[in-house]
This record gives sequence, structure tokens and C-alpha cells, in this order.
Amino acid sequence: MTSIGFERGKTPYTNRDALLDDYTPDELVGRDDELEEYQQLLNPVIWGDQPSNIFLYGKAGVGKTAATKFMLRTLEQDAQEYDDLDLATLHINCDGLESSYQVAVRIVNSLREPTQQISESGYSKAEVYAMMWEEFDSNAGITLLVLDEVDHVRKDDSILYQLSRARENDNLETARIGVIGISNDMTFRDRLSAKVKSSLCERELSFSDYDATELRQVLEQRREVAFKDESVNDDVIPLCAAYAAQETGDAREALDYLLVAGDLARDANQSTVTVDHVKEAKSTVERQTISKGLADRGEQSQYVAYAVATLDAEGRTPVRTTDVYERYERLVDRTGERVLSTRWVREHLDSLAMLGIISADEINEGAGGGQYKEYELDQAIDVVVDALSDTIDYVGVHESIQQYY
Repeated sequence: MTSIGFERGKTPYTNRDALLDDYTPDELVGRDDELEEYQQLLNPVIWGDQPSNIFLYGKAGVGKTAATKFMLRTLEQDAQEYDDLDLATLHINCDGLESSYQVAVRIVNSLREPTQQISESGYSKAEVYAMMWEEFDSNAGITLLVLDEVDHVRKDDSILYQLSRARENDNLETARIGVIGISNDMTFRDRLSAKVKSSLCERELSFSDYDATELRQVLEQRREVAFKDESVNDDVIPLCAAYAAQETGDAREALDYLLVAGDLARDANQSTVTVDHVKEAKSTVERQTISKGLADRGEQSQYVAYAVATLDAEGRTPVRTTDVYERYERLVDRTGERVLSTRWVREHLDSLAMLGIISADEINEGAGGGQYKEYELDQAIDVVVDALSDTIDYVGVHESIQQYY
């Protein structure tokens, strides 16, 4: 019988938590231009004026949420200097919330005591909205409401209309609300109803990908907090930054490389993080990221990804939606499950492209050929096949990917 026990050994860390998602540094580095513009958009609040609605766009990991937390924390601290300013902030993550009703319930419960929570059923939308207005008015002053991952709210967007027109429609007596929407989907605004677009009057702020220099700044800042002096070799930070810049420009990815490399060193009872740890960490993080992304998107997205992988293995990519759909249909037929329409497969392809699992290139052949997209894997095929192992076991191994499976 194997003996199991836990004990401490050598470690490169002083504060490992500084590398995690929920850590907000005292200063934000690598986003100077975005922070300057963000400050200008929020500046009316310090004067007690009606806040603007602000929408932040950019890929995952480019600092939208971190910048928002940093700016609102700074704004709240500075607002305490003014007796005539009553400011509150509320952060709602919309992941898993598909409807405006669910968002409104989450807002009500976030503003209420635990003993006064409401359920997601048993109330009409009008009743939930009425409770929401009551809670906002009870705070009286200005509330900045952050709707993070707001693009997940796909069933209806009425909550955005209601919030932007709350005072005009006499739903609020004393409170004023500013909405800060955060989205990884650059096309999110295009999907909003015309009524919502006209009522929001939002200011847009776009976050570009980090370059290698900016990523090094982020990593160096975290290294100083997270690691002991001289416990990270000189080449480690540049390599983590270079890997992330080449792949996605994602600071979360760069931090993950550094975190996993640190863990590998600690697990090996070593007090120094080396380039070899980073190389091993890159492979680990890639597999974990793809596996989690596919798992979060559900089985239909996994079938679509499997279809693209088989076409890639055959050297047929980049391919158009029709080719992917034909392969997807054959794979799903093996399972006896429902085959989605072409439109929904296209939605899944675009979702996988947002995750960085596949790439989607817009092709414009002019008036004669029209516009269409071509898709191909954006990750190594062996990594994608490994992440799809459960799906492949269920559907059956396609002959094209046997060498990778």
C-alpha cells in the first residue's frame, strides 16, 4: 500500500496568491493608454454627475476586468474625500446568466442581505425589476454596475434598456446608475436590438492584445510580490512573456505559465524556477486551457472541434463552413444525437475561434464571390486531440486522427 502524506519542502514562493485571477495589484502596468481613457470616461462621477454607460471590448486576458477593478477601487477611495458624493459599485459576472430576468435576480440578491434572497422562479419579470429599482434607490447615490461577460446574456437584452432608461421611465427616484459592460465578443453590440443601442448611448473602450514588453512588465510586477529574491532565473520572465505574446497576447496565459512553472519547481522540492520549468508549464497550460474551454462550451462544440481536427489531420484546412458541417454531421450521426443546423454550427465555430482553439479568417471575393469564413486549428493537433479524448471515445476514432490519439 502506498504511503501518502503532506509536508513542506523547498519553495520559490513568498506569496503564490499574487499569481491568481482574483489578485488586484496596487498599480496596473502595461495598460497606460487604456487607463488614461478609462479615467476620462469615469471622471464625471467624481463631480457627482450622471455616469456614462461604458462598454469594454477585447479578447480574454487583456486586462479589461483587472483595469475595471483597479479603476473602481481608486474611484471609491478618492470619492471618500467628498461629503456630497455617495458612490457604490456592484460587480456582476454574467457567465451562466442567459436572460435579463436572471441578471436582475442576481442584482437584487447582490444588493440584499442573505436572509432576503429571492429565487429564480416564482416572480414575474416586472416584479423582479421593481425589487431591483427599490434596492438601487435604497442606496440613494450613484451606483456603477459592472456586467462582466455581458455577451453571455443572449436570450434577451431588455435589462440593458431598463437600466439605461431607469430615471427617464421614473423607475428610480434618487439613485443614478452607470453601466459598465465587459465583453470578449467584439460583435456583441451588433447583436443588440435597435431599441437598446439607441438608449445605451455608451462610450466604447477597446483593449488591444498585450505585446511581449507589456507582458514582461506585468510578470515582473507579480514576480516581486509572489517569489523570493533570486528564486526566478533571469530567462524565465522573458520566456513566459514571449510564449504568451506569440500565442494570444493574454496576460492570464503568461501568468499561468509562471504559476505552473513555480508549482513544478516546488513539487520537485526546488527553490529556483528555471526555463525548463517554463517549457514544461507551457505544454501543461495549453492542454488545460483547451480542455476547459471545450468543456465549458458543451458537447456540440466538442463535436464541431472534432470535425475541424479531422479535416486538419487530412491537410484540408483552412475550410469553409459547408465542409466542416458535412464532417460534423457524419460524426454526430454515429452517436444518434440531434444534428444542429448550419447556422448553429457556424455559431460554435465562431465561439471556438474566440477561445483560440481554431482561427477564423474572413474572405472577401468581391461582388462575384461574396464573403465567407475559412476555419483551421489554431493549436497543435495533438493537443486538441488530447483535449477531445472523452468526445473521441464516445463518437469513435476517426481514421484521420489515429496517429495522434
